[in-house]
Amino acid sequence: MGADADSLIRPLLRDLHGYVPGEQPKIKGLIKLNTNENPYPPAPAVLKAIRRATDGRLRLYPNPTAEPLRARLAKFHRCAPENIIVGNGSDELLALAVRAFVEPAESSRSNKSRSTVQFFEPSYSLYPVLADIHGASKNAVPLNKDFILPAIEESGSSWDSRAALTFVTSPNAPSGRGYSTSVLENLCLKQTGVVILDEAYVDFADENALELALRHPHVLVARTFSKAYSLCFLRVGYFVGHPALIAALNKIRDSYNVNGLGQVAAETTLDEVSYYRRNFKRIRATRARLVKALDRLGFVVLPSQTNFILARPPKLPASAWLEALREKKILVRWFPYPAVKDYLRITIGADSEADALIAAAKKILAQ
Repeated sequence: MGADADSLIRPLLRDLHGYVPGEQPKIKGLIKLNTNENPYPPAPAVLKAIRRATDGRLRLYPNPTAEPLRARLAKFHRCAPENIIVGNGSDELLALAVRAFVEPAESSRSNKSRSTVQFFEPSYSLYPVLADIHGASKNAVPLNKDFILPAIEESGSSWDSRAALTFVTSPNAPSGRGYSTSVLENLCLKQTGVVILDEAYVDFADENALELALRHPHVLVARTFSKAYSLCFLRVGYFVGHPALIAALNKIRDSYNVNGLGQVAAETTLDEVSYYRRNFKRIRATRARLVKALDRLGFVVLPSQTNFILARPPKLPASAWLEALREKKILVRWFPYPAVKDYLRITIGADSEADALIAAAKKILAQ
């Protein structure tokens, strides 16, 4: 008689709670403002390049290291291809970093810091899941009021300056708050382990910290073509950092990890940056208009440098607003965690979608 299926699974995984992605709606006509996608399509030249690439190449493996894309990114960021690794979305690279730089807790009992994945709370909810999968220790440090980064000295014993790996989402998700490069550099200089500045939303922000990855050997910057560049469907992300860290990640990277159509699309995207920058301006303008409208309705909206806002709604609990908006065919995101349970995270959609959200909010308040 065969073994019970559950007994074949690692004990660590049996009780693990996996990452919960934003809902993908099955209701026709729903306005989707829950997963921070760009409301505008890729540049026409990018779509043409993808169509041209759907030929006999589909039977062949793609470039195994995304070499042409890395060369283009290196030129774009004024560094060398050896400073860059491309992944199946930046999520794959975040997972590789945990495997490359963090010891499992069981094998590092004498030096807990070597097995510690550190992050601020709240931030990207994938970080603790990656630590749990690896069997690493977690050190979640609360952000200050209004999701401001605490001075490390204020964190007292809870902050570990020797943590093997520290994730910093900048701008922060889910709050949308941006952090200055000088503040981030001060944090990085206090760490002896690897620091990853996760800049998934940085194209909507006032400044970026890419220079820190090229200045400090223990700092990596994560970027993605998903949020700002409308390529969520193709999953292309990358790290920029010291060649030694990039080489370590390459040792454990899956072969042919980035699909060929994604590489073609990302390369062409870099030729069309002006198109996307015009869309960034449109999104920021819609964001400002939406914030003003919601403020007038009694929402408390936190400052945002992303393509979403975090807003505390009036009169009803945020969870009730989630359902009320869904009834009006508008999908936003609500997280049942203490620090953010009173808020809704709302993606900045097109102007027409923002108008629909405002109109729905007025109707809900009138009821």
